[in-house]
Formats: sequence, structure tokens, C-alpha cells
Amino acid sequence: MIAALRSLGRFILDKLARFGRANLFLLSLLGALTFLFKRPNLLIRQLYAVGVLSLPIILVSGLFVGMVLSLQGYANLVDFGATSSLGTVVALSLIRELGPVLTALLYAGRAGSALTAEIGLMKATEQLASMQMMAVDPFPRVLAPRFLAGCLAAPILTGIFTAVGILGGYLVAVVQLGVDGGAFWAQMQAKVLFFEDIVNGVIIKSIVFGVLANWIAMFEGYEALPTSEGVSLATTRTVVVTSLAVLSWDFLLTALMFGAW
Repeated sequence: MIAALRSLGRFILDKLARFGRANLFLLSLLGALTFLFKRPNLLIRQLYAVGVLSLPIILVSGLFVGMVLSLQGYANLVDFGATSSLGTVVALSLIRELGPVLTALLYAGRAGSALTAEIGLMKATEQLASMQMMAVDPFPRVLAPRFLAGCLAAPILTGIFTAVGILGGYLVAVVQLGVDGGAFWAQMQAKVLFFEDIVNGVIIKSIVFGVLANWIAMFEGYEALPTSEGVSLATTRTVVVTSLAVLSWDFLLTALMFGAW
């Protein structure tokens, strides 16, 4: 019994210590962002790596998610003669929830895992240690550009995912199922509000999820054991922890934004 309590206590203390290191790591990242005003080229290269190269999976996924939403919404609304509201259903589903959440999950699987593996490999090959030996701080030159680029790319990718999803829903609803195109867009424009829906969903949620995804990815890579197995485990933890963090924060933000609390 005592051994079990000791193990539990050790586990809790280890997790609290790790959480504390993660917060100190985030503060160091934020403090290093000012260096990018002197070297904006570092940020541009990382924007291409985490943003532009993530576009294919974002575009394809957004298109098919919008198509599926349109099919499912039509199957339910046609029984009530409310197919004119299909545009509103598709748009609000993507803007409020599916756009920010699915984009963050896709980003974690594609760019987040790549960031963790890259930083973990730099640590395993002692590149970060070599920079410190030469009195070069790796935070402003290596870590901060990747963090800021990811935080900037996440809202943009979310907006693209949402727009493409709405287009996919339009193609299925109007072109395939014969819903009136004017009603599709008119209902959407009447029901979707800028501040309540677009700002809260596409902008605020995507920013929060972007910070979470990149913070976790960078920290896991920086804390990875300098072995191939350690980098592999860190990459797996990045995807798992980011997914859980995004889903839990989505619940909290939704409850706060849409009046549940």
C-alpha cells in the first residue's frame, strides 16, 4: 500500500514538474520572439514549412468534410422540408466547431509531429548543444521562428479549411442534390454572424489551438531523450497530447463563447 502511494505521489510530482518546465519553456519562447524583427527571413522559411506544405491535406480534408456535412444535413432536413437551411447548417458547423478543431488536429498530425521530430533530432545529434557551446542561444534562432510561424499559420489554415468546406457543401447541396442556390447562400448570410460566429470560431479558437499545438510540439521535441526511440516517443506524445488539449479547450471555449456558462 505504501509503495503504491509512493508511486502515485512520484507520478504526480513528475507531471507537475514537467508542466512547470513547459510553462518556463513557453516564457522563453515568448521572450525570444523579438529577435525575429531583426531576422524576418527565419520566420518566412518556417511559414513555408509549416503553412504552405500543410495546404494539400487542409484543402482535401476541408472539401470532403463539407461534402459529408451537406449530405448528412440534407438527409435530416428533407424530412422537415427545411432544405433551404442547409447552407446555415454547413456554415455554422464548420465555422463554430469543425473548422478550428479538425484543422488543429490535422496540423498536429502533419506539422506538429514534424516540428517535434526536427527539434528532437537536433537535440539527439547535439546541434542545440553545439550552438550553446558557441554562445548562440537556440531559442531565438531555432525555436522561436518555428513557434511563431505555426501560430500564424494555424488561423490562416483554419480559414482556408472552413471556406473550402463551405464550397464542398455547396457543390453537393446545389449541384448534386438540387437545393436552390439562392436559398443556400441567403440563409447562410442571414444566420452566420461576424462577431458571434466567425470571430469566436474561426479566429479566437484557431489562435488558441495554434498556440497549444505549437507549444506542445516544440516542448516535446526539446524535452525528447536524445535517442531514436526518445524522438519517436516524443512525436507520438505530441499528436496524442495536442489532440486531447484541443478537444478539452474546445469544450471550455464553446461553453464560454456561446453562453453555456
